[in-house]
Amino acid sequence: MMKLKELEMWLQDVKGFEAPKIQLEQYETPVHIAARMIHTMESSFGDLEGKVLADLGCGCGMLLIGSALMGASATFGFDIDRDALEICRGNLEDAEITSAELLQMNVKDLAVQYSRFLKFFDTVVLNPPFGTKQNQGTDLEFLRVALSLSRSAVYSLHKSATRAHVTKKAADWGVKVQVLAQLRYNLPSTYKFHKKKSVDIEVDFIRFSHK
Repeated sequence: MMKLKELEMWLQDVKGFEAPKIQLEQYETPVHIAARMIHTMESSFGDLEGKVLADLGCGCGMLLIGSALMGASATFGFDIDRDALEICRGNLEDAEITSAELLQMNVKDLAVQYSRFLKFFDTVVLNPPFGTKQNQGTDLEFLRVALSLSRSAVYSLHKSATRAHVTKKAADWGVKVQVLAQLRYNLPSTYKFHKKKSVDIEVDFIRFSHK
């Protein structure tokens, strides 16, 4: 199994968004968080080696590439944004990963439009849009889709402030919840309206599994 430091070194080379789209809440998953997520998924639970994995809202491929490097046998990246998928494709080529397939679609419609993917994946990983005041609950919509696609486990990031709500929803859905870590997520000043150079938010790294 690849060591954490080595994985982090590989992920340093993943190129990010050239022109992030605010309406899609495009923020890159920080390398140190992505590496820790991926490493934990395999070292603690064995959810990557030889597994079929989906990354919902894969963006430029940080988590997708990390999963492939950690031994996933096949990886599928889903995103609505063609530009992000083009960057992701280039990142996959740079990392010499050939076991990945990229599909452009709205993640929210995935389970309905592509029923062949229901319970198709062993593991699903996502760093979903957290949702804005005008668009609350987006992360839970993504999570619900992820759970419908996974046979085993789903790994996701959610704002720590919403932990009680997220865990209650998961309980309502009959899903086991394990909060694996509380992480400090540094959001750089990505968009013009951001007044501060960066802001730290607390996020939970959560494993959801079917009982």
